[in-house]
Amino acid sequence: MPTVSAAGFRAWAIRVLCAAGVSEEHADLVATSLTAASLRGVDSHGFHLLPSYLEQIAAGDVDPSQTGRVVTESGALLLYDGCNGLGQVVADTCCDHAIRLAKTHGLGMVTARESNHFGTAAWWAMKMAAQGQIGLAFCNASPIVAPWQGKEGRFGTNPICMAVPVGKRDPWLLDMATTTVAANRIFKAYNNHEPSIPAGWAMDRDGVATTDTGAAYAGLLMPLGGYKGSGLAMMVEILCGVISGGAMSTQLGGLRVRGKRFRASQTFIAIDVTRVQPEFEDRIDWLIEHVKSAAPAQGFDEVLVANEPELRMERERLRTGIPIPDGTWEALVKGAARVGIGEPERFFAAGQGDNQV
Repeated sequence: MPTVSAAGFRAWAIRVLCAAGVSEEHADLVATSLTAASLRGVDSHGFHLLPSYLEQIAAGDVDPSQTGRVVTESGALLLYDGCNGLGQVVADTCCDHAIRLAKTHGLGMVTARESNHFGTAAWWAMKMAAQGQIGLAFCNASPIVAPWQGKEGRFGTNPICMAVPVGKRDPWLLDMATTTVAANRIFKAYNNHEPSIPAGWAMDRDGVATTDTGAAYAGLLMPLGGYKGSGLAMMVEILCGVISGGAMSTQLGGLRVRGKRFRASQTFIAIDVTRVQPEFEDRIDWLIEHVKSAAPAQGFDEVLVANEPELRMERERLRTGIPIPDGTWEALVKGAARVGIGEPERFFAAGQGDNQV
């Protein structure tokens, strides 16, 4: 299994995206967001996605030259049309608008339609939190999740994400799919020829629970907590697809669907929390510390809060490098070759050169 440095692989990914027709500025944004996900151990939304992005561009299913446009702005609300541009490019602009609106009105909500896969929702929520605002990000996705008691896809993994500004503590960040796991975890298992997945992740085409990776890949994801996850998925669909006037449910394409636009919708909410609670950062620090002070249950050494495992993984991978499964590596090399770029050089291996993003 190859191991690469964050900085080295990011530089290589920028070259590959530029060769595929993406501007250097936007290639930098996409590559940096994917690198950040891989560093945090969210491998399903890291380097693993690059080959699919390249396929989308090559097939003409996404237009890397588009940046989108504002449709309407009214008070703290803004509607954005992504014009089928790269998801990260659309999301970056929408977050900037949400931050601006929150500074003016105390709260900013931006919803985008006709966008594409934007990587991890965490990247965008953290962008808003870095400005001292609570950041929330939502997105609808390919209909590969059956509603509760159904066996036909109607929802996507429809993630929910919230990041908060903190004082002395590490950032608190919740980023979760409304399914048991993100779809890309199953795609990653399939691409790397893993024969099985954990129970509770997916069902086959007939709606029967399965641990067979191939059957899961051809089947459907399971909603988180049964009817609760199904309800949360529909809530996200309302916040994104319904409000934006964009595609909903089975109207969406997908990251791996060729000949059809993805048409994802995304919503970003920024809250200038200090307007109502000037001591917010001190209070959230206290809450985090108080939660962690709980006595660990049997079999555990400590109580963890959201974002701690990812931060620890990030520190470790900055030191040792990012491992890339053989199947993912093969897909990356093939995708790069199609745009005339060779595989990463040996000096991109961990431990050689600057490993910072």
